[in-house]
Amino acid sequence: QVQLVESGGGLVQAGGSLRLSCAASGNTANINAMAWYRQAPGKQREFIARIMFGGYTNYADSVKGRFTISRDNAKNTLHLQMNNLKPEDTAVYYCNAYRVGSAMEYWGEGTLVTVSS
Repeated sequence: QVQLVESGGGLVQAGGSLRLSCAASGNTANINAMAWYRQAPGKQREFIARIMFGGYTNYADSVKGRFTISRDNAKNTLHLQMNNLKPEDTAVYYCNAYRVGSAMEYWGEGTLVTVSS
């Protein structure tokens, strides 16, 4: 099992920045990729960004150029640097970890990001 704990959410004005973190613990040898998703009120959960442990990253078009995903390998911690935040970025942000090619997948409890206009 892998446990994921997000932190760093909060209230920020439009144009501001936040940095989310996700600490992974447990049997992290089971995973080789991590990602961020978000779910806005009344909407489905959507993909934001992923990072493979070899370094490959990709982003949803809605956040490309504003958000940066990174991973501290030594600390087993995932980050999401969010700049130029917009009110439509308001959502609960979830950390996800998985092993490519398997059904093994883990989720955190989420952290709320609220962007005021």
